[in-house]
Amino acid sequence: MKILPSRMRTNRATGKKPLYRRLWFWAGLGIGGGIVASIYGISLIDRTLPDKSELNAVFREQTLTIKAADGTILQQQGEATREQLKLEQIPDTLKKAFIASEDRRFRQHNGVDPQGIVRAGLNNLRSQNVVEGGSTITQQLTRILFLKQEQTIWRKLKEVRLAQKMEQELTKDQILERYLNLVYLGGGAYGVADAAWVYFSKSPDQLSLAQMATIAGLAPAPSLYAPDKNPEAAKRRRDLVLLRMQEDGVITPEQRQAAVQEPLALKSSPPKRVQVESPYFTSYIQKELPKYVSANVLKSGGLVVETTLNPSWQKVAEEAVAKTLRNQGRWENFKQAAMVAIDPRSGEIKAMVGGKDFGKNQFNRVTQAQRQPGSTFKGFVYATAIATGKSPYDSYEDAPFVVDGYEPKNYSENFHGSMNIRDALTRSVNIVAVKVLIDVGFTPTIKLAHDMGITSELKPTYSLALGSNEVNLLELTSAYGSFATQGLHAEPHGITRILNRQGKVIWSANFKSKRALDADSAAIMTWMLRNVVEAGTGGAAQLDNRPVAGKTGTSDEARDLWFIGYIPQMVTGVWLGNDDNHPTDGSSSSAAYTWHEFMEKAVEGMPIEKFPKRPKLEGRKGTIKAQSIKPKQVLNRSIASDDDDDSEGERARNSNSEESGSSRRRRRSRSYSQEEQQASDYTPRRRRRDRSESSSSNSSSKSSTSESSTPRRRARRVESDSPPPRRTRRELPPANSSGSSGSSSSQPSWRDRLRPSQQ
Repeated sequence: MKILPSRMRTNRATGKKPLYRRLWFWAGLGIGGGIVASIYGISLIDRTLPDKSELNAVFREQTLTIKAADGTILQQQGEATREQLKLEQIPDTLKKAFIASEDRRFRQHNGVDPQGIVRAGLNNLRSQNVVEGGSTITQQLTRILFLKQEQTIWRKLKEVRLAQKMEQELTKDQILERYLNLVYLGGGAYGVADAAWVYFSKSPDQLSLAQMATIAGLAPAPSLYAPDKNPEAAKRRRDLVLLRMQEDGVITPEQRQAAVQEPLALKSSPPKRVQVESPYFTSYIQKELPKYVSANVLKSGGLVVETTLNPSWQKVAEEAVAKTLRNQGRWENFKQAAMVAIDPRSGEIKAMVGGKDFGKNQFNRVTQAQRQPGSTFKGFVYATAIATGKSPYDSYEDAPFVVDGYEPKNYSENFHGSMNIRDALTRSVNIVAVKVLIDVGFTPTIKLAHDMGITSELKPTYSLALGSNEVNLLELTSAYGSFATQGLHAEPHGITRILNRQGKVIWSANFKSKRALDADSAAIMTWMLRNVVEAGTGGAAQLDNRPVAGKTGTSDEARDLWFIGYIPQMVTGVWLGNDDNHPTDGSSSSAAYTWHEFMEKAVEGMPIEKFPKRPKLEGRKGTIKAQSIKPKQVLNRSIASDDDDDSEGERARNSNSEESGSSRRRRRSRSYSQEEQQASDYTPRRRRRDRSESSSSNSSSKSSTSESSTPRRRARRVESDSPPPRRTRRELPPANSSGSSGSSSSQPSWRDRLRPSQQ
């Protein structure tokens, strides 16, 4: 006989079932397990969701928006919204049209609307078609910002959970504002402002009731209900939205009836987001971004880049460059131009034109073109000399000169005898510049140029003084800005702030100015460079009632035409030339005139500031130590005399034979070093045509009167600033050997003759 356990005997006696056989046990176990599984599932979903802080995102992923200094949009990439509107800027009727169409219980639910889901399902069954969705506006927003569009249960669960979290973090108005700015409405339009423009060429506040209903009806299926592609489907959808608005009490039956009878009246426009303003500048900005944010941040996108560009100055710069190419470019044989304007105190780039036509050629001649700066580089040579303690009135002999086989030549191939540093800079005399470089040394000159902003490699050759080492326009302009700021240099940049998807600043500009040149030397250089504009090669750059300093530059055979000029508040650089390095028939005066055309308009309304006064020259000590070059061989020659006041006897002695002069010139020619010819970047490949104009000299001083002692040599001619265009027939004003700063009376008439016709 089998003996049962006492508990079983008790259960049989009492008629009770074992625990595992009871229904409530399994029901409780199932409910408990379901709760645990739900908690685990929710936690699993939550791990894949964006961080809580990211729920404040106001931009889509994979987008980039570049803005000018005044907030206007220059360029957008990706699924970007051109115009982000505040909720109060959006008409109330348009808001309610979207709510009636997409989420009628928007104000009541917490992100997910079970009633809406049931209602949508019944309506879809009744219509045997998908006529209504169950997703709330909040769910749609989470899908726009964070989720892909795949149709999976996992994606739907994440959408529901994200919507609940978003409702906890944001108010209803914040959610609605983001949705109306981000929802895709077809035709490349993201947000209601874009849609109003794309379909009706209006702003949202100009839309009629029917047009608002048409736009609101696009959200579920933009391609299906697009009024420009499927007008009949668009009308049916519009009428349904109007009906719902009436049912919700938003509009009256009379308003609905009038709107139903209104034609679509489309007036299509391309989406503004595809427009690109200032393309050379925006392409430069995109290349700069990796310096400031990581690759992962760039890849995720959603960035807003705030830049330094002044749109009004940019427009003026583009007009000035276009005018120069249209006029001087035709008859001076150059096809490209570039300009950049910088605030030297902050380093902010205010305008940038990188070429003639970005659509045809994206090469940026401001930042990418490495060209010979010609005589503009003399500014650094003379600045080094002044910083070593030299005086602007220190004199050098402008006469035939050969150093270690290298013989610099003045552009006019004339010589002026003894002249001081200031006059040599004003007239852009090559031989004096090389002699000054020898006195101060390669190393101090190169270091100062780099400290002031030149970033390109500079080689220690004698031709360095004449600008044989290639630089780009941005660094050259920035370096001259150091003169404007009394020796301080701020790195040039175009970005002020970078914001992430949440609108938080992730990087902001904090460039500190650094001392590159002592203030006294910078002030003396500005005083000297003002004379270049007032009485020298830069006369075309003069501005009425405003001091200007600057330097012209022309490389060999006028392949590069430069002018870098500045006022205390702005430094602007201009380059003219050809991409294939083909010689031009122009001069640096054209670059100076282009500078004037831009600056004359850009400075309107800008306070007139004066440059600092020239410091006392007596007893001044240098701040840079000269490291004089020790040439192996130096050959100085005297200037052949041919002055008008020579005596008859002396003139006779000097004119015994043309043959003797020719033989001397041939011997001189044979003394040139072939190695130096090959090393010099200034060796021309062909002789310029019709390029003979001599700088006028002070008729009262024999030392400033000269003639060419050697004929033009193809292999050795190194140009300084070329004279003005032949059509102007302007002679340079006389430079006062004593350093007088008086300006030439011929300047205004010269500019009038240079001024191109208004076209």
